[in-house]
Amino acid sequence: MRNRAAQGRQDANQPEIVAALQYMGATVQVLSAVGQGCPDILIGWKGQNYLVEIKNPDKPKGDQKLTPDQVKWHGWWTGQKAIARTFEEVMTIINGAQEHD
Repeated sequence: MRNRAAQGRQDANQPEIVAALQYMGATVQVLSAVGQGCPDILIGWKGQNYLVEIKNPDKPKGDQKLTPDQVKWHGWWTGQKAIARTFEEVMTIINGAQEHD
């Protein structure tokens, strides 16, 4: 499992995505500090909840992969979860309401 120092990390694009979601009226709970593979944000939109792991598209592809804890969490979680790199990808997730791993 990640150490406490790493648990609060977030990708550089996360604040921008959160701000855009909030601007359009979504509620967003940042979960980055939870650690243990939990996705970065919980979005409330039109009566539904969405768990989204944010990855930075500006990083090399190898750095965009899920961490071992994230892989474990995604394998364990039986509900909706998704991975997004941009606000547009998040919109596809919440408008399509399907799992995107």
